[in-house]
Amino acid sequence: MDRPESRCPPPGSLRLVLTCLLILTAVLTYPVLRTFSLWLHSSLTGSYVSGSYSIVFVNCPNEQIARDIARAILDKKMASSVNILPTTSSLYFWKGEIEEGTEVSLLIKTKTSMVSRLFAYMRLAHPFEIPEVFSIPMDQGDARYLRWLEEGMKEN
Repeated sequence: MDRPESRCPPPGSLRLVLTCLLILTAVLTYPVLRTFSLWLHSSLTGSYVSGSYSIVFVNCPNEQIARDIARAILDKKMASSVNILPTTSSLYFWKGEIEEGTEVSLLIKTKTSMVSRLFAYMRLAHPFEIPEVFSIPMDQGDARYLRWLEEGMKEN
């Protein structure tokens, strides 16, 4: 006959399981709680929520194409501001070979919610077979500047 204590877990194992579950819950919910708390703080104070805006980087083969893309993005209200940086030298792998060329970079300031639309537009409008397009969320920013960005993307 089994002894009653043989069916019970070893002492302390329930505490270990509960501790592991608590840690796992905290790790999984932290990003959600952080986002929610930043949103709530922003709503109550009128300050900026980190990550609401992004900078999209795009390399173009020359200044004219960069200007055409920048104007189209602004006309379509996908951004409020585009910087066209001077020509730069680039080295990169292409089809197994090291290539060298010049490119003109765009810094596109936009809402993070607009980034996927910008990426889709770049796939259609950009002359490169694989355009260099990536984004970085803005962590901080002057509240007046961020309001200006928002106003620049509003549809008329």
